[in-house]
Amino acid sequence: MPDESGGNAPRVKPWRHPLVRLAGSIIVLALLFIVLPAEELLAAMRRLPKVAWVLAIGSYLALHLIGVTKWRLLVNAAGAGLPFVDAVRAYYSGLFGNTFLPSIVGGDVIRAGVAFSAVRSRTALLLGSLVDRVQDVIGLGLVAAIGALLSPRALSPQSRSVFIALGVLLLIAGLGALVMWALIPSRRLPFRIRRKLVGVRRAVRATASRPSRLVLGLLSGMLLQSLLVVLNWRLGIAIGIDIPLYVWFFVWPLAKIAGLLPVTQGGIGVREAAQAALFAPFGVSAVMAVATGLIFEVVIISGGLLGGAIAWFLGRRTRNGAGQSPRLSPEQA
Repeated sequence: MPDESGGNAPRVKPWRHPLVRLAGSIIVLALLFIVLPAEELLAAMRRLPKVAWVLAIGSYLALHLIGVTKWRLLVNAAGAGLPFVDAVRAYYSGLFGNTFLPSIVGGDVIRAGVAFSAVRSRTALLLGSLVDRVQDVIGLGLVAAIGALLSPRALSPQSRSVFIALGVLLLIAGLGALVMWALIPSRRLPFRIRRKLVGVRRAVRATASRPSRLVLGLLSGMLLQSLLVVLNWRLGIAIGIDIPLYVWFFVWPLAKIAGLLPVTQGGIGVREAAQAALFAPFGVSAVMAVATGLIFEVVIISGGLLGGAIAWFLGRRTRNGAGQSPRLSPEQA
């Protein structure tokens, strides 16, 4: 459709359309059910008692309170001034978005958007959220590395390639950010962008002046991922997967990292396929590996729905006058 200047409005590239990722998940799941015996997959999932389903979903939501605390710690270290209740509402909105919006970035956008009206500095919020996301990926890699050190057969060719790819991506991202920061002279930028950069520099200095909060944030993220590993280990035991916990510490984070690839909706299908490949050297059948992965997918989807309901309830509470959000000045915005 033409815009006001007479040109064409930007269009979403076909491969970035949400329906493409949804189709990707459907295709991958269909292939898993074709290659693996569907009856055995469903039978393995039915072994989980109903009480365990409820406990798993409740534990998933409760554990993410650690994520709320970690994210709030990092954005407030940059100067956002985000209250706890608003942090819970925004975080659980993002949890809903992570599952039902295209890619994990969709959840981050929702989380930031909900928190915008509750912070003193939007620049600090965005910077802290970026640090939070980077720490999540680094924390997953460190948890997997701990599992690799504890597991003598962990570093198979497939898992080694995942480690290498993760390291290369982080290195490229870090170098790219440094090069852009160093080579682009701020005096040549438009005044509006220069004014925004003032806020960015202020937020960066505030964050850098609190290294203890960065370390605490990283450790909190690793704690959350480790407890999610333990939750999956217990679910695996419930359906008959009897392997040491340290194997889960290696396999589950790498499978989650593989699920970050923007090819399916929320990583559904990719995580299960990666988990089956990574579990193979430890004697876990593909059927059992995929079954426990699908069980946790149900937990994630249910947790996302309940997280959205929690965010909606807290939003209504705020609108009814239980809390007031600070007004932003032009400089803070």
